[in-house]
Amino acid sequence: MSKSIYNISQIFKNFSFSEEKIKVIESLFTLKQYNKGTQLLNANDEGDVQFYVVKGCLRLYHTDDLGKDHTVQFGIADWWMSDCTAFFTETKAIMNIEAIKDTVVYEMSRQNRDYLYEHIPEIETYFRQKLELAFAAFQRRIIANLSQNASDRYLNFITTYPDIEKCVKNYHIASYLGITTESLSRIRKDLSKQ
Repeated sequence: MSKSIYNISQIFKNFSFSEEKIKVIESLFTLKQYNKGTQLLNANDEGDVQFYVVKGCLRLYHTDDLGKDHTVQFGIADWWMSDCTAFFTETKAIMNIEAIKDTVVYEMSRQNRDYLYEHIPEIETYFRQKLELAFAAFQRRIIANLSQNASDRYLNFITTYPDIEKCVKNYHIASYLGITTESLSRIRKDLSKQ
């Protein structure tokens, strides 16, 4: 797949890079296409890659000891996804990542990220800003899961991911919300009556 189809500078839209720096960045990102159902990462793999979603949809999830999946995040266009624990602590993955639609991503290894941090400091600023926003979003999600009822969590979900219901299965959404698919159906039915 040709990188020229997807302009890598669009990832860093609020930053201006010279042509030379863009070439360095492009040389350290790998453009890949995955079919729906493909596992990009499995628990216990080396989790040393981050994925930037160009198009499509990824799902980050954990499978517990009973074999039940718990969806932690969906990755849609212009979102980054990785097993943060593995990526930042250089340990084995505890999460799984799957393509739930045909998906195109840029992949960046930890080694290449470190190289970019050293040689193009703006990249470190970019990722610091992204991590700050992601951390804040995860805190909001934890608070919502602890303090909101399932209907409110569902309403937050459709606000955060307005078009995602068309491309993901109900059990993925229920897993993300921490409810059963039957509860999800009841919530939708109740909301449609309002």
